Amino acid sequence: MDFELSDEHKMLKDLAARFVREELIPLERAVLEREASGQGATLSKDEHAAIDRKSRELGLWGLDAPPEFGGADLPELALIGVHEEMGKTITPYIFPPDSPNLRMLMVTANAEQRSRYLDPYARGETTSAIAISEPGAGADPAGMSTRAVRDGGDWVLNGRKIWISRAEHADFTIVMALTDRQKRARGGISAFLVDKGTPGFNVLRRIPMIGGQYTYEVAFEDCRVPESKLLGREGEGFAPMQLRLSTRRLYMACWCIGSAQRALDMLCEHARLRVTFGTALAERQTIQWWVADAATRIHACRLMAYDVAWKLGQRRDVRTETSMIKVFATDMAWEVIDHAMQAFGAMGMTKEMPLQLMASKVRTMRVYEGPDEIHRWVVARRVLGLR
Repeated sequence: MDFELSDEHKMLKDLAARFVREELIPLERAVLEREASGQGATLSKDEHAAIDRKSRELGLWGLDAPPEFGGADLPELALIGVHEEMGKTITPYIFPPDSPNLRMLMVTANAEQRSRYLDPYARGETTSAIAISEPGAGADPAGMSTRAVRDGGDWVLNGRKIWISRAEHADFTIVMALTDRQKRARGGISAFLVDKGTPGFNVLRRIPMIGGQYTYEVAFEDCRVPESKLLGREGEGFAPMQLRLSTRRLYMACWCIGSAQRALDMLCEHARLRVTFGTALAERQTIQWWVADAATRIHACRLMAYDVAWKLGQRRDVRTETSMIKVFATDMAWEVIDHAMQAFGAMGMTKEMPLQLMASKVRTMRVYEGPDEIHRWVVARRVLGLR
């Protein structure tokens, strides 16, 4: 097994690192001030537009999009380093398009949908959201109650979805709904494309989350969409959704690696400079053990990420591995960041430093895309040989 990255992939990682260092980290002060004043950890429209221009200029758009859409069609292995570097900043930005939804569209969209949705999305010209979770069925997709019923040449959607990022602003939303109550997750869940502004697609509220983030709750009230908006085949929405979730969980792990590495770097720099009772913190056994444990776990998590990426490239079933890394990465990053905050003392508790936002974002990751408990359950049942 070759653990050496190709020169091309190394150069891409270095380019992403320079972009983060020169374009995103300088914006962190403004992001921190907005979050501290209750405005959320957000970018202004002008800031976002400027970053878009720069990232496009550097060739950082469409990294894993197909060549026919102007993308680079890079494998997952090439993107691990990119997402790790992006995890080192609290400035909220993702290179267009957002890969998980892209991958779901690529395996499900028909010719008409590729032209109407996939093509512009892959080029970064539109944004998307996905509606899976419901107020009464968060971690259990099989328990969803949102229905889609045929009515002539249309589908009519009714139900509620929650914890949806970008729902208010996305050009279209991929909506998961029951089309067969009896089959449910075993052939009864379908995916639909719902355009922004469709009658019956109602954004009920914006929900403030920790870490200056926002999600949304949406109600579908006799939301009528034509037959052409069925994404993929009827009753076959569950498997593509799992592909989308596996991709997101891998990238979340990479963001955790980046956040943990930055926190460790901050801890090390502070420990060398800070003197207490006549001795540098770097000489304290507690600090040394924190550093050693952090470096070890970051290294292990990075190897897990490359393992999952390689298997995804081989089209293997990685549901167990993505559950493993999702739990391991979020636990690892949470502990490393927490130790860094502890080492900084009172300064580590302030909203003037990025550590508190890093910690909050990692904390939310332990819940979204499946809580830790569910992923541990998935792994245990696979290892025990249970259905």
